[in-house]
Amino acid sequence: MSNPFNAEHRLYIDGQLCDSASGKVYDNINPATNEVIGVAADANVDDAEKAVAAARRAFDETDWSTNVELRKKCLTQLRDGLKECIDDLRQQVIAEVGAPLGIVENGPQCDGPIGFIDYFLDLLDNYEWSHDLPVNEGFGAPSKREVWKEAAGVVAAISPWNFPVQINLAKIIPALAAGCTVVLKSAPDTPWTATILGRVAEKTDMPAGVLNVLTASEPAAIGEFLCRDPRVDMVSFTGSTQVGRRIMELSAQTIKKTFLELGGKSAHIVLDDADFNMALLTSFAVCFHAGQGCAIPTRFLLPASRYDEGLEIIKNYFAGIGYGDPMDKSQLMGPLISRKQQKRVLDYIQTGINEGARLVCGGKAPENLPNGNYVEPTVFADVTNDMTIAQEEIFGPVLSVIKYEDDDDAVRIANDSIFGLSGSIYSADLDRALAMAHRIRTGTLNINGANFFAADAPFGGYKQSGIGREMGVQGFEEYLETKTVAIPA
Repeated sequence: MSNPFNAEHRLYIDGQLCDSASGKVYDNINPATNEVIGVAADANVDDAEKAVAAARRAFDETDWSTNVELRKKCLTQLRDGLKECIDDLRQQVIAEVGAPLGIVENGPQCDGPIGFIDYFLDLLDNYEWSHDLPVNEGFGAPSKREVWKEAAGVVAAISPWNFPVQINLAKIIPALAAGCTVVLKSAPDTPWTATILGRVAEKTDMPAGVLNVLTASEPAAIGEFLCRDPRVDMVSFTGSTQVGRRIMELSAQTIKKTFLELGGKSAHIVLDDADFNMALLTSFAVCFHAGQGCAIPTRFLLPASRYDEGLEIIKNYFAGIGYGDPMDKSQLMGPLISRKQQKRVLDYIQTGINEGARLVCGGKAPENLPNGNYVEPTVFADVTNDMTIAQEEIFGPVLSVIKYEDDDDAVRIANDSIFGLSGSIYSADLDRALAMAHRIRTGTLNINGANFFAADAPFGGYKQSGIGREMGVQGFEEYLETKTVAIPA
């Protein structure tokens, strides 16, 4: 098969690009057309065994975990290598993820995350790897204490398909910078955005085994192997809350350090004093990358006193949303990742109708794009917070508009969820919005159109949205252990 995207189909294990142990490959599918665009190596547990053994050896037998200068040199080479192949990577993201070109070049699907690497390179220059505690006079022996920060060990990084470049890099870059070695297991739907990392890493001075990349059509067996293996010290997982529970259960068998970034059902609260024409622009977010983002606000809370007014504005906004060819820079929305995900979203829409929500617009697969995995931008009104579409993560372009009575009621509704990942508030009174923000139990919040997303901002959730934080200093420290050492004063 020809390879118009210059894609890498091989695994990267122990410093070498290689075929899978079985020699098998699987098809990579373009979600905008459902055409086969190429293949990727179909790894199995034998390949995972080799990758874990290589990562363990690299951590235990090389100076990677202690040599900060080597790590900075290799990560700089990795960054530069990704920049050199940026055109290929963009094309691969559009082809296998279905992300529109505009959010690939100028957003979180490609160029932005590569730029984030600089933050961690700078952190390597400035991070305090040890600090002193005051002399302790206890136990009859004055003791000087030092606190050291050391690499956590071998990390299994398990990544999703929705923002694969961003999340792959958000895991492997801080882990490698911290001195860990990594086995990256990509989502089956988006293999090339992982395998290109192996191709670039092979050309760096990174010791063999420091980074390993696996792709597989059926990833569950490999994921379970990585979580159970005692040679793996930490699991870093981004994905659904359902799978996160299983990751946590398996990792508990060896008491692994576990980072989980899971689902969300974020609320956008529009207060009654807001400029609705501005505040309701956030409704477009549910169509960003077809709603396939865990932090996207999918519950839209409008005050009862202005509910009909707000609903009419949202309806008019949604009438103008364009979608289709991901190569069109003007598009905000592309396809869903697969036929399976398209059906899942359409089933949720039917559930919303069955439970009594009012369909304002959208609600079906567009007839003019029959070959792709598209769903029309969809708005439901008269949603109550106990409905399935208000409680479960749909991961599609579906907005639930919910009525609230006053500020206390808005807070109650926003917090009435098993999730606590993100959210947003809009008000003409900043102090009022900030007071409400203190009451919302989520890991991130945007106020009046501001956006938290950047390399230095820790991202993660409360409740069943996960454990730990990604990005920022806090995200870097997820991959470190703390050791306290006492010596005679």
